[in-house]
Amino acid sequence: MVQRLVIAVIRIITSTFFRRIDVVGIENVPKEGAVIFAGNHPNALMDGWLLTAKCGRWPLHFVGNAKLWKYRMLVPFLNATGAVPVYRREEHDGEVDNQEAFETLYEVIESGNCMGIFPEGVSHVEPKMVKLKTGAARIALTVAARGKTHVEMIPCGLNYIHRHRFRSQVLIEFGQPVVIDDQWVAAFQKDEQGTVRKLTDHLARALAGVTLNAPDWRTLRFTQTARRLYKPSSVVLSPGEYVELNRRFVERYLEFAADPEMQAFQSAVEDYQARLDMLGLKDYQLRKPITLGHAFRKIVFRALTMLVLMPLAIPGALVHLPVGWIAAAVGERFSYEMDDVATLKVFATILLLPLLYLIIAILIGLSFGFLWSLATVIGLTFSFFASIRLIEAEAGLFLSVLSVLRLARLGSEVEDLRATRAELVTEVRRLVEQLVDPETNRMFTSRDFRG
Repeated sequence: MVQRLVIAVIRIITSTFFRRIDVVGIENVPKEGAVIFAGNHPNALMDGWLLTAKCGRWPLHFVGNAKLWKYRMLVPFLNATGAVPVYRREEHDGEVDNQEAFETLYEVIESGNCMGIFPEGVSHVEPKMVKLKTGAARIALTVAARGKTHVEMIPCGLNYIHRHRFRSQVLIEFGQPVVIDDQWVAAFQKDEQGTVRKLTDHLARALAGVTLNAPDWRTLRFTQTARRLYKPSSVVLSPGEYVELNRRFVERYLEFAADPEMQAFQSAVEDYQARLDMLGLKDYQLRKPITLGHAFRKIVFRALTMLVLMPLAIPGALVHLPVGWIAAAVGERFSYEMDDVATLKVFATILLLPLLYLIIAILIGLSFGFLWSLATVIGLTFSFFASIRLIEAEAGLFLSVLSVLRLARLGSEVEDLRATRAELVTEVRRLVEQLVDPETNRMFTSRDFRG
Protein backbone atom coordinates (compact mmCIF):
# COMPACT_ATOMS: atom_id res chain seq x y z
CA MET A 1 0.00 0.00 0.00
CA VAL A 2 2.79 2.42 0.98
CA GLN A 3 4.76 1.58 -2.17
CA ARG A 4 1.74 2.21 -4.40
CA LEU A 5 1.22 5.57 -2.71
CA VAL A 6 4.89 6.46 -3.20
CA ILE A 7 4.90 5.64 -6.91
CA ALA A 8 1.64 7.58 -7.36
CA VAL A 9 3.24 10.62 -5.72
CA ILE A 10 6.33 10.23 -7.92
CA ARG A 11 4.20 10.11 -11.07
CA ILE A 12 2.32 13.24 -10.00
CA ILE A 13 5.61 15.03 -9.26
CA THR A 14 7.23 14.20 -12.60
CA SER A 15 4.14 14.89 -14.72
CA THR A 16 3.70 18.24 -12.94
CA PHE A 17 7.34 19.37 -13.08
CA PHE A 18 7.76 18.40 -16.76
CA ARG A 19 5.40 19.60 -19.45
CA ARG A 20 6.26 16.64 -21.68
CA ILE A 21 7.94 13.27 -21.04
CA ASP A 22 8.67 11.10 -24.08
CA VAL A 23 9.65 7.44 -23.66
CA VAL A 24 11.47 5.49 -26.37
CA GLY A 25 12.38 1.79 -26.26
CA ILE A 26 10.03 0.68 -23.48
CA GLU A 27 9.67 -2.60 -25.38
CA ASN A 28 13.29 -3.37 -24.37
CA VAL A 29 12.29 -3.62 -20.69
CA PRO A 30 11.45 -7.23 -19.68
CA LYS A 31 8.01 -7.66 -18.16
CA GLU A 32 9.37 -9.91 -15.41
CA GLY A 33 12.63 -11.17 -13.98
CA ALA A 34 15.68 -9.48 -12.49
CA VAL A 35 16.65 -6.21 -14.18
CA ILE A 36 19.35 -3.65 -13.46
CA PHE A 37 18.45 -0.23 -14.88
CA ALA A 38 21.69 1.68 -15.52
CA GLY A 39 21.33 5.33 -16.49
CA ASN A 40 23.28 8.52 -16.99
CA HIS A 41 22.99 10.97 -14.12
CA PRO A 42 22.52 14.66 -14.99
CA ASN A 43 19.75 15.69 -12.58
CA ALA A 44 20.16 14.23 -9.07
CA LEU A 45 17.06 12.53 -7.61
CA MET A 46 14.92 13.63 -10.55
CA ASP A 47 16.66 10.94 -12.62
CA GLY A 48 15.51 8.21 -10.27
CA TRP A 49 11.96 9.56 -10.06
CA LEU A 50 11.62 9.63 -13.84
CA LEU A 51 12.85 6.04 -14.20
CA THR A 52 10.54 4.95 -11.38
CA ALA A 53 7.57 6.63 -13.04
CA LYS A 54 8.26 5.43 -16.59
CA CYS A 55 10.22 2.14 -16.56
CA GLY A 56 7.11 -0.02 -16.10
CA ARG A 57 8.59 -2.14 -13.27
CA TRP A 58 8.05 -1.90 -9.53
CA PRO A 59 9.50 -2.05 -6.93
CA LEU A 60 12.68 -0.38 -8.18
CA HIS A 61 15.43 -0.14 -5.56
CA PHE A 62 17.95 2.58 -6.34
CA VAL A 63 21.55 2.83 -5.31
CA GLY A 64 21.90 6.32 -3.81
CA ASN A 65 24.89 8.41 -2.84
CA ALA A 66 24.96 8.39 0.95
CA LYS A 67 25.26 12.21 0.92
CA LEU A 68 21.55 12.37 0.02
CA TRP A 69 20.72 11.13 3.50
CA LYS A 70 22.15 14.44 4.78
CA TYR A 71 18.95 16.13 3.60
CA ARG A 72 16.64 15.32 6.50
CA MET A 73 13.51 16.06 4.51
CA LEU A 74 14.58 13.46 1.91
CA VAL A 75 15.26 10.57 4.29
CA PRO A 76 11.66 9.33 4.80
CA PHE A 77 11.06 9.42 1.05
CA LEU A 78 14.34 7.64 0.26
CA ASN A 79 13.60 4.91 2.77
CA ALA A 80 10.02 4.49 1.54
CA THR A 81 11.26 3.87 -2.01
CA GLY A 82 13.74 1.24 -0.85
CA ALA A 83 16.81 3.26 -1.82
CA VAL A 84 20.13 1.82 -0.64
CA PRO A 85 22.86 4.25 0.51
CA VAL A 86 26.35 3.64 -0.86
CA TYR A 87 29.45 5.61 0.20
CA ARG A 88 31.76 6.95 -2.49
CA ARG A 89 35.45 6.33 -1.86
CA GLU A 90 36.36 9.75 -3.25
CA GLU A 91 34.31 11.44 -0.53
CA HIS A 92 35.73 9.37 2.36
CA ASP A 93 39.44 9.12 1.53
CA GLY A 94 38.95 5.57 0.26
CA GLU A 95 37.91 4.27 3.70
CA VAL A 96 34.42 2.88 3.08
CA ASP A 97 32.67 -0.45 3.55
CA ASN A 98 29.73 -1.00 1.19
CA GLN A 99 29.52 -4.77 1.62
CA GLU A 100 26.24 -4.62 3.54
CA ALA A 101 24.71 -2.42 0.84
CA PHE A 102 25.87 -4.82 -1.88
CA GLU A 103 24.37 -7.80 -0.04
CA THR A 104 21.05 -5.97 0.12
CA LEU A 105 21.19 -5.33 -3.61
CA TYR A 106 22.09 -8.96 -4.34
CA GLU A 107 18.99 -10.06 -2.43
CA VAL A 108 16.81 -7.58 -4.34
CA ILE A 109 17.97 -8.87 -7.72
CA GLU A 110 17.94 -12.56 -6.77
CA SER A 111 14.31 -12.22 -5.67
CA GLY A 112 13.45 -11.23 -9.26
CA ASN A 113 13.04 -7.53 -8.53
CA CYS A 114 14.67 -4.51 -10.12
CA MET A 115 17.56 -2.30 -9.17
CA GLY A 116 18.41 1.16 -10.47
CA ILE A 117 21.94 2.53 -10.55
CA PHE A 118 23.80 5.46 -12.09
CA PRO A 119 27.27 4.12 -12.99
CA GLU A 120 28.79 7.59 -13.32
CA GLY A 121 28.73 7.56 -9.53
CA VAL A 122 27.67 11.16 -9.05
CA SER A 123 25.20 13.55 -10.63
CA HIS A 124 26.91 16.22 -12.73
CA VAL A 125 26.31 19.08 -15.16
CA GLU A 126 28.90 18.21 -17.81
CA PRO A 127 27.79 18.01 -21.49
CA LYS A 128 28.92 14.38 -21.69
CA MET A 129 28.99 11.30 -19.50
CA VAL A 130 31.92 10.99 -17.13
CA LYS A 131 33.90 7.75 -16.81
CA LEU A 132 31.71 4.98 -15.41
CA LYS A 133 32.39 3.36 -12.07
CA THR A 134 32.62 -0.43 -12.05
CA GLY A 135 29.99 -1.04 -9.35
CA ALA A 136 27.07 -1.73 -11.70
CA ALA A 137 29.04 -4.29 -13.71
CA ARG A 138 30.40 -5.93 -10.57
CA ILE A 139 26.94 -6.32 -9.04
CA ALA A 140 25.51 -7.79 -12.26
CA LEU A 141 28.38 -10.27 -12.70
CA THR A 142 28.44 -11.28 -9.03
CA VAL A 143 24.70 -12.01 -8.97
CA ALA A 144 24.90 -13.94 -12.26
CA ALA A 145 27.88 -15.95 -10.96
CA ARG A 146 25.92 -16.93 -7.84
CA GLY A 147 23.59 -18.75 -10.22
CA LYS A 148 20.28 -17.97 -8.53
CA THR A 149 18.76 -15.81 -11.26
CA HIS A 150 19.08 -14.56 -14.83
CA VAL A 151 20.28 -10.92 -15.00
CA GLU A 152 19.75 -8.26 -17.66
CA MET A 153 21.04 -4.69 -17.65
CA ILE A 154 19.01 -1.98 -19.40
CA PRO A 155 20.91 1.18 -20.46
CA CYS A 156 18.71 4.23 -19.74
CA GLY A 157 19.31 7.58 -21.40
CA LEU A 158 17.89 10.64 -19.63
CA ASN A 159 17.99 13.60 -21.99
CA TYR A 160 16.69 16.88 -20.56
CA ILE A 161 15.74 20.06 -22.37
CA HIS A 162 16.43 22.76 -19.72
CA ARG A 163 16.57 20.26 -16.86
CA HIS A 164 16.09 22.72 -13.95
CA ARG A 165 13.28 24.65 -15.60
CA PHE A 166 9.73 24.05 -14.42
CA ARG A 167 7.46 22.68 -17.21
CA SER A 168 10.35 21.73 -19.50
CA GLN A 169 10.69 18.51 -21.52
CA VAL A 170 12.62 15.25 -21.20
CA LEU A 171 13.29 12.15 -23.29
CA ILE A 172 13.83 8.76 -21.62
CA GLU A 173 15.36 6.18 -23.94
CA PHE A 174 15.72 2.51 -22.97
CA GLY A 175 18.39 0.69 -24.99
CA GLN A 176 18.80 -2.95 -25.92
CA PRO A 177 19.29 -5.23 -22.87
CA VAL A 178 22.82 -6.29 -21.95
CA VAL A 179 22.34 -9.96 -21.05
CA ILE A 180 24.76 -11.37 -18.48
CA ASP A 181 24.97 -14.82 -20.02
CA ASP A 182 27.15 -17.87 -19.35
CA GLN A 183 29.97 -16.39 -21.44
CA TRP A 184 30.16 -13.31 -19.24
CA VAL A 185 30.02 -15.47 -16.09
CA ALA A 186 32.81 -17.79 -17.30
CA ALA A 187 35.01 -14.80 -18.14
CA PHE A 188 34.27 -13.28 -14.71
CA GLN A 189 35.25 -16.46 -12.90
CA LYS A 190 38.51 -16.59 -14.85
CA ASP A 191 39.45 -12.89 -14.66
CA GLU A 192 37.32 -10.92 -12.24
CA GLN A 193 38.87 -7.46 -12.58
CA GLY A 194 39.32 -7.62 -16.34
CA THR A 195 35.75 -8.79 -16.98
CA VAL A 196 34.28 -6.13 -14.70
CA ARG A 197 36.18 -3.48 -16.65
CA LYS A 198 35.16 -5.02 -19.98
CA LEU A 199 31.47 -5.06 -19.03
CA THR A 200 31.72 -1.48 -17.75
CA ASP A 201 33.17 -0.38 -21.10
CA HIS A 202 30.41 -2.28 -22.92
CA LEU A 203 27.79 -0.52 -20.78
CA ALA A 204 29.43 2.86 -21.47
CA ARG A 205 29.07 2.31 -25.22
CA ALA A 206 25.44 1.26 -24.77
CA LEU A 207 24.70 4.40 -22.72
CA ALA A 208 26.43 6.59 -25.29
CA GLY A 209 23.91 5.27 -27.81
CA VAL A 210 20.92 6.55 -25.82
CA THR A 211 22.32 9.90 -24.59
CA LEU A 212 23.54 13.14 -26.09
CA ASN A 213 27.25 13.69 -25.46
CA ALA A 214 29.61 16.47 -26.52
CA PRO A 215 33.25 16.90 -25.48
CA ASP A 216 32.65 20.46 -24.20
CA TRP A 217 30.00 23.17 -23.95
CA ARG A 218 31.37 25.08 -26.95
CA THR A 219 30.86 22.06 -29.20
CA LEU A 220 27.37 21.45 -27.84
CA ARG A 221 26.34 25.08 -28.27
CA PHE A 222 27.67 25.20 -31.85
CA THR A 223 25.99 21.95 -32.92
CA GLN A 224 22.68 22.99 -31.36
CA THR A 225 22.76 26.28 -33.25
CA ALA A 226 23.64 24.45 -36.47
CA ARG A 227 20.79 22.02 -35.85
CA ARG A 228 18.33 24.89 -35.41
CA LEU A 229 19.50 26.42 -38.69
CA TYR A 230 19.19 23.09 -40.51
CA LYS A 231 15.74 22.11 -39.26
CA PRO A 232 12.86 23.09 -41.54
CA SER A 233 10.68 25.72 -39.86
CA SER A 234 7.55 23.77 -40.80
CA VAL A 235 8.60 20.72 -38.76
CA VAL A 236 7.99 20.39 -35.01
CA LEU A 237 10.42 18.01 -33.31
CA SER A 238 9.51 15.73 -30.43
CA PRO A 239 12.08 15.52 -27.60
CA GLY A 240 13.24 12.17 -29.06
CA GLU A 241 13.78 13.66 -32.52
CA TYR A 242 15.42 16.71 -30.98
CA VAL A 243 18.00 14.57 -29.14
CA GLU A 244 18.59 12.28 -32.13
CA LEU A 245 19.22 15.20 -34.49
CA ASN A 246 21.58 16.82 -31.99
CA ARG A 247 23.38 13.49 -31.59
CA ARG A 248 23.88 13.19 -35.36
CA PHE A 249 25.24 16.73 -35.60
CA VAL A 250 27.72 16.14 -32.76
CA GLU A 251 28.95 12.87 -34.27
CA ARG A 252 29.50 14.28 -37.77
CA TYR A 253 31.07 17.48 -36.43
CA LEU A 254 33.61 15.54 -34.35
CA GLU A 255 34.52 13.46 -37.40
CA PHE A 256 35.14 16.52 -39.60
CA ALA A 257 36.13 19.15 -36.98
CA ALA A 258 39.62 19.59 -38.46
CA ASP A 259 38.31 20.26 -41.97
CA PRO A 260 38.96 23.95 -42.93
CA GLU A 261 35.47 24.22 -44.43
CA MET A 262 33.91 23.02 -41.18
CA GLN A 263 36.06 25.38 -39.12
CA ALA A 264 35.02 28.35 -41.28
CA PHE A 265 31.36 27.39 -40.90
CA GLN A 266 31.74 27.02 -37.12
CA SER A 267 33.30 30.47 -36.88
CA ALA A 268 30.40 31.99 -38.88
CA VAL A 269 27.77 30.21 -36.75
CA GLU A 270 29.40 31.28 -33.48
CA ASP A 271 29.58 34.88 -34.72
CA TYR A 272 25.86 34.75 -35.63
CA GLN A 273 24.97 33.34 -32.19
CA ALA A 274 27.08 36.01 -30.47
CA ARG A 275 25.20 38.76 -32.34
CA LEU A 276 21.87 37.21 -31.29
CA ASP A 277 23.00 37.11 -27.67
CA MET A 278 24.16 40.73 -27.77
CA LEU A 279 20.76 41.91 -29.07
CA GLY A 280 18.76 39.64 -26.76
CA LEU A 281 17.19 37.73 -29.65
CA LYS A 282 16.52 34.05 -30.31
CA ASP A 283 17.05 32.23 -33.59
CA TYR A 284 13.38 31.24 -33.91
CA GLN A 285 12.42 34.94 -33.98
CA LEU A 286 14.26 35.34 -37.29
CA ARG A 287 12.89 32.30 -39.15
CA LYS A 288 10.02 34.19 -40.70
CA PRO A 289 9.13 37.89 -40.78
CA ILE A 290 6.59 38.57 -38.05
CA THR A 291 3.67 40.67 -39.30
CA LEU A 292 1.83 42.92 -36.90
CA GLY A 293 -1.38 41.02 -37.59
CA HIS A 294 0.16 37.65 -36.71
CA ALA A 295 1.82 39.05 -33.59
CA PHE A 296 -1.40 40.76 -32.51
CA ARG A 297 -3.45 37.54 -32.89
CA LYS A 298 -0.94 35.59 -30.82
CA ILE A 299 -0.88 38.23 -28.10
CA VAL A 300 -4.70 38.40 -27.99
CA PHE A 301 -5.01 34.58 -27.80
CA ARG A 302 -2.57 34.35 -24.90
CA ALA A 303 -4.23 37.27 -23.13
CA LEU A 304 -7.65 35.61 -23.45
CA THR A 305 -6.19 32.34 -22.13
CA MET A 306 -4.95 34.23 -19.09
CA LEU A 307 -8.36 35.81 -18.54
CA VAL A 308 -10.06 32.41 -18.62
CA LEU A 309 -7.56 30.85 -16.21
CA MET A 310 -7.28 33.77 -13.81
CA PRO A 311 -10.58 33.22 -11.91
CA LEU A 312 -9.50 29.63 -11.26
CA ALA A 313 -5.92 30.48 -10.32
CA ILE A 314 -6.46 33.56 -8.15
CA PRO A 315 -8.18 31.81 -5.18
CA GLY A 316 -5.10 29.71 -4.55
CA ALA A 317 -2.52 32.35 -5.44
CA LEU A 318 -2.03 33.41 -1.81
CA VAL A 319 -1.03 29.83 -1.02
CA HIS A 320 0.80 28.77 -4.19
CA LEU A 321 2.92 31.82 -5.02
CA PRO A 322 4.70 32.00 -1.63
CA VAL A 323 5.35 28.24 -1.84
CA GLY A 324 6.87 28.70 -5.31
CA TRP A 325 9.12 31.51 -4.10
CA ILE A 326 10.25 29.53 -1.05
CA ALA A 327 10.90 26.40 -3.15
CA ALA A 328 12.99 28.39 -5.64
CA ALA A 329 14.98 29.96 -2.79
CA VAL A 330 15.54 26.57 -1.13
CA GLY A 331 16.74 25.05 -4.41
CA GLU A 332 19.26 27.83 -5.00
CA ARG A 333 20.39 28.30 -1.40
CA PHE A 334 20.72 24.79 0.01
CA SER A 335 21.83 22.65 -2.94
CA TYR A 336 25.28 21.10 -2.52
CA GLU A 337 25.71 20.93 -6.29
CA MET A 338 24.07 22.58 -9.32
CA ASP A 339 22.41 19.28 -10.24
CA ASP A 340 20.54 19.20 -6.91
CA VAL A 341 18.54 22.37 -7.64
CA ALA A 342 15.50 20.75 -9.29
CA THR A 343 15.38 18.04 -6.61
CA LEU A 344 15.27 20.52 -3.75
CA LYS A 345 12.70 22.73 -5.49
CA VAL A 346 10.39 19.75 -5.88
CA PHE A 347 10.86 18.50 -2.31
CA ALA A 348 10.29 21.92 -0.80
CA THR A 349 7.06 22.17 -2.80
CA ILE A 350 5.70 18.72 -1.93
CA LEU A 351 6.45 19.29 1.75
CA LEU A 352 5.03 22.80 2.01
CA LEU A 353 1.88 22.44 -0.11
CA PRO A 354 0.31 19.46 1.75
CA LEU A 355 1.21 21.10 5.08
CA LEU A 356 -0.50 24.35 4.09
CA TYR A 357 -3.48 22.49 2.64
CA LEU A 358 -3.82 20.57 5.91
CA ILE A 359 -3.69 23.73 8.03
CA ILE A 360 -6.26 25.45 5.80
CA ALA A 361 -8.50 22.35 5.82
CA ILE A 362 -8.41 22.19 9.63
CA LEU A 363 -9.23 25.88 10.00
CA ILE A 364 -12.11 25.68 7.49
CA GLY A 365 -13.37 22.45 9.04
CA LEU A 366 -13.44 23.90 12.56
CA SER A 367 -15.25 27.01 11.33
CA PHE A 368 -17.69 25.65 8.72
CA GLY A 369 -17.64 21.85 8.86
CA PHE A 370 -16.07 18.87 7.08
CA LEU A 371 -17.76 19.31 3.68
CA TRP A 372 -16.52 22.87 3.33
CA SER A 373 -13.06 21.70 4.37
CA LEU A 374 -13.07 18.99 1.69
CA ALA A 375 -14.38 21.40 -0.95
CA THR A 376 -11.62 23.87 -0.10
CA VAL A 377 -8.87 21.28 -0.57
CA ILE A 378 -10.35 20.13 -3.89
CA GLY A 379 -10.67 23.75 -5.00
CA LEU A 380 -7.07 24.51 -4.06
CA THR A 381 -5.90 21.49 -6.05
CA PHE A 382 -7.74 22.66 -9.18
CA SER A 383 -6.43 26.16 -8.55
CA PHE A 384 -2.87 24.81 -8.40
CA PHE A 385 -3.06 23.27 -11.87
CA ALA A 386 -4.80 26.36 -13.22
CA SER A 387 -1.92 28.40 -11.80
CA ILE A 388 0.57 26.30 -13.74
CA ARG A 389 -1.24 26.92 -17.01
CA LEU A 390 -1.63 30.60 -16.14
CA ILE A 391 2.12 30.96 -15.57
CA GLU A 392 2.81 29.30 -18.93
CA ALA A 393 0.34 31.62 -20.69
CA GLU A 394 1.79 34.65 -18.91
CA ALA A 395 5.35 33.70 -19.92
CA GLY A 396 4.23 33.20 -23.52
CA LEU A 397 2.47 36.59 -23.55
CA PHE A 398 5.51 38.35 -22.11
CA LEU A 399 7.83 36.77 -24.69
CA SER A 400 5.46 37.65 -27.54
CA VAL A 401 5.28 41.31 -26.53
CA LEU A 402 9.01 41.48 -25.89
CA SER A 403 9.76 39.91 -29.28
CA VAL A 404 7.58 42.42 -31.13
CA LEU A 405 9.18 45.36 -29.33
CA ARG A 406 12.71 44.15 -29.96
CA LEU A 407 12.09 43.32 -33.60
CA ALA A 408 10.49 46.73 -34.15
CA ARG A 409 13.28 48.62 -32.36
CA LEU A 410 16.13 46.72 -34.04
CA GLY A 411 14.83 46.94 -37.60
CA SER A 412 18.08 47.23 -39.58
CA GLU A 413 20.05 44.89 -37.31
CA VAL A 414 17.28 42.27 -37.56
CA GLU A 415 17.20 42.43 -41.35
CA ASP A 416 20.98 42.06 -41.49
CA LEU A 417 20.79 39.04 -39.17
CA ARG A 418 18.02 37.52 -41.27
CA ALA A 419 20.23 37.78 -44.34
CA THR A 420 23.11 36.17 -42.42
CA ARG A 421 20.80 33.43 -41.21
CA ALA A 422 19.61 32.66 -44.74
CA GLU A 423 23.22 32.24 -45.86
CA LEU A 424 23.99 29.95 -42.92
CA VAL A 425 20.87 27.85 -43.58
CA THR A 426 22.00 27.31 -47.18
CA GLU A 427 25.51 26.44 -46.04
CA VAL A 428 24.52 23.99 -43.28
CA ARG A 429 22.18 22.13 -45.60
CA ARG A 430 24.91 21.92 -48.23
CA LEU A 431 27.38 20.57 -45.65
CA VAL A 432 24.86 18.02 -44.40
CA GLU A 433 24.32 16.70 -47.93
CA GLN A 434 28.07 16.55 -48.43
CA LEU A 435 29.02 14.92 -45.13
CA VAL A 436 26.04 12.78 -44.15
CA ASP A 437 26.46 9.03 -44.02
CA PRO A 438 24.53 7.63 -47.04
CA GLU A 439 23.23 4.79 -44.83
CA THR A 440 21.60 7.18 -42.36
CA ASN A 441 17.80 7.37 -42.41
CA ARG A 442 16.83 10.94 -43.19
CA MET A 443 14.58 12.77 -40.74
CA PHE A 444 13.31 15.32 -43.25
CA THR A 445 12.11 15.14 -46.85
CA SER A 446 12.74 17.62 -49.66
CA ARG A 447 9.12 18.75 -49.21
CA ASP A 448 9.90 19.71 -45.58
CA PHE A 449 12.66 22.04 -46.74
CA ARG A 450 10.36 23.70 -49.26
CA GLY A 451 7.72 24.38 -46.59
